[in-house]
Amino acid sequence: MSKLLVDECRGVLHVYSDGSIVRTANPAFNTPVQDDGTVLWKDVVFDSAHDLQLRLYKPANSTVTKLPIFYYIHGGGFCIGSRTWPNCQNYCFQLSSQLGVVVVAPDYRLAPENRLPSAIDDGFKAVKWLQEQAVSSEPDSWLNHVADFSRVFISGDSAGGNIAHHLAARLGFGAPELAPVKVRGYVLLAPFFGGTVLTKSEAEGPKDAFLNYELIDRYWRLSIPIGENTDHPLVNPFGVHSNNLETIDLDPILLVVGGNDLLKDRAEDYARRLKNWGKNIDYVEFEGQQHGFFTIDPNSEPAKELMLVIKQFIEKYSGNV
Repeated sequence: MSKLLVDECRGVLHVYSDGSIVRTANPAFNTPVQDDGTVLWKDVVFDSAHDLQLRLYKPANSTVTKLPIFYYIHGGGFCIGSRTWPNCQNYCFQLSSQLGVVVVAPDYRLAPENRLPSAIDDGFKAVKWLQEQAVSSEPDSWLNHVADFSRVFISGDSAGGNIAHHLAARLGFGAPELAPVKVRGYVLLAPFFGGTVLTKSEAEGPKDAFLNYELIDRYWRLSIPIGENTDHPLVNPFGVHSNNLETIDLDPILLVVGGNDLLKDRAEDYARRLKNWGKNIDYVEFEGQQHGFFTIDPNSEPAKELMLVIKQFIEKYSGNV
């Protein structure tokens, strides 16, 4: 009996009826890498047990003695994506050069081979790696005398935004368990949240959207723990069994979403609830923009405007708090 294709994600992940999984080597977004030499980069293993690497970026000719550290956790519905994909690499070039930061772009284990919470655990390991560097007598040469461990910002795009949220909730204000590393804030870029009750933007969003509901549903089916639904605490921050964010002292958060993103209503609700609980959160909505607009075309005017918003956020919270 021949096996049948059961699920497919952007041409790179194929799940078959016999349980086998095939991943293609080519990325879903095969755009040219725009490496002009103004930003240097290299790969580092941060979890040898799972052969997980992160990619470090730094401006080639920075005159600043100590640069803030900016984590960029890629998206892909927890099922696809990598630090090596051109769209991720090109955006990290932009982040490093325009923000004047050392970018840390970690990979994490993907579903369905590794369902949640694997990706979130790996995100935590990636920031623990930074702590190891901060206390080491021989830290990575790219960080030593260049990176400012007291000015760390953690950002995530889509699924990466979900991971960043869970790091914020787990670590709390300033991330004391990471000392001497000090986290100053979080940037959630269209965070990938869900729930069993559809929002208006999910229910009424166009089927031809870059991230349509069929794909959203597929990502969740492939990534959530077996037997669970989308009110699971790792999916829905406000589910019945989720941690009460009102009681957690959170670092400042910048939440960004496109006005035409099917995830918009969940992002707006997240920001509104946290604001009502007295949390320090800024909500920025880019009218008419869809999911991932800043990586799809990092040279567009909205993407450039977003970069300025992130830069202002970093400058605002880089001082003593």
